[in-house]
Amino acid sequence: MDNINFILPEIFISLSIMFLLLLGVYKKNSSNIVHNLAVGSLLITGILIFNNPLDQNISLFNDGYIVDNLSSFMKILTILGGAFVLSISTRYLKIFKIFLIEYPVLILSSILGMMVMISSNDLMVFYIGLELQSLALYVLASFNRDQLKSSESGLKYFVLSALSSGLLLYGCSLVYGFSGSTNFNVIGDLMNSSHYGLTFGIVFILVGLAFKISAVPFHMWAPDVYEGSPTAVTLFFAIVPKVAALTVFIRFLYVPFVNMIDQWQPILIFLSIASMIFGAIAAIGQNNLKRLIAYSSIGHMGYALAGLSTGSNEGIQSSIVYMSIYLVMNLAFFSCLLMLKRNDVYYETVDDLSGLSKNHPILSLSLLAILFSLAGIPPLAGFFAKFYIFKAVIGQSMYFLAIVGLLSTVIAAFYYLKIIKVIYFDKEKEGYDIDHNIWLKGSLTFSTLLILLYFIFPSKLVEIVSRINII
Repeated sequence: MDNINFILPEIFISLSIMFLLLLGVYKKNSSNIVHNLAVGSLLITGILIFNNPLDQNISLFNDGYIVDNLSSFMKILTILGGAFVLSISTRYLKIFKIFLIEYPVLILSSILGMMVMISSNDLMVFYIGLELQSLALYVLASFNRDQLKSSESGLKYFVLSALSSGLLLYGCSLVYGFSGSTNFNVIGDLMNSSHYGLTFGIVFILVGLAFKISAVPFHMWAPDVYEGSPTAVTLFFAIVPKVAALTVFIRFLYVPFVNMIDQWQPILIFLSIASMIFGAIAAIGQNNLKRLIAYSSIGHMGYALAGLSTGSNEGIQSSIVYMSIYLVMNLAFFSCLLMLKRNDVYYETVDDLSGLSKNHPILSLSLLAILFSLAGIPPLAGFFAKFYIFKAVIGQSMYFLAIVGLLSTVIAAFYYLKIIKVIYFDKEKEGYDIDHNIWLKGSLTFSTLLILLYFIFPSKLVEIVSRINII
């Protein structure tokens, strides 16, 4: 019975999904109630996670499920991301007439899948979580059925995601075939670096996971899906699934395959370098803000992978810190994007920001801080995120990776500064009907203040993350 307490968050969110679905079906016009209850259930789930002992590793279901510092921290990040997405997307969904009970239910289902992925210590448990997450995301991508772009993005994501899942599953089958077990700990005990067949399995698994975080060269879905999906869904895509996928990277590489670091480290370094360079260069020519942020996110995932490729606890911790700050920066950027509307029409190109500072100085100031932070300019939060990564990489004498990272940061700064130039120096356009939704304004204020004031207490987040020791 004690074991049940450790999976209470998952049990509670599962029951919430079923209850909300039944409530939505049997009670007419219940979208508002379901939406608010979904946010409440996420917050209660977060409290239940806090209630678990965070200072010990708990193994459940024959070591197939783990509750530890890493899983608790990443689950809280995932839940906070999901709660903010639900809170700030209400007005957007109402305007597009897609404010339906299915939206919060799908978000909760996807988050449940991510929570299972984050705690998985077994190939089968991981795959169940992955598919639960992915099935909900397919539907969310094409949620606005009246728009051709949304339907197209859902189909593209479905086809390419199914391909990546097939490759990942094939990799899992190879690992099981050569090790005789699906449990990470057992695989780690049995394996050594001389297993060539197992190396093939790792490669296929890494390909599948690289797709989930849109790392180059498995990024091809991201710009189209980001642009075509409803903006509220794009925000969810941009932050929450990436947290879960990065956690799975850590679990896969540092539990069953930690003895095979010589095999997977070069793959991770390649993914990191390719993502950083391509993300920086490809975004320069973009005019659509959602496509631009898609290429930007590809670059940011490159930095996160750079930390993981070091093979050290410091590297893992720097990647977790990076993802935490990345989540806040994207939340702030999309909060601004959801405010850019005139007569219930949303605008999302760089040209639409022309002269924004003349009509909306406070919103422009927020965007200035957010874009400077994304570019990694001190003393904003984004600078510290990159600083921790480079510190970990240089600490392992991986100088080439650090140099590539620094150069791509300089290139990426160009397109962020270009947007700032458009906001402050281009000819002004007609003002926007700024949405005074309390959740949207609160989200923007909270995330912008975190970005601006992070330098006052930079060690606090590092101190929390330093309790996560994998190796």
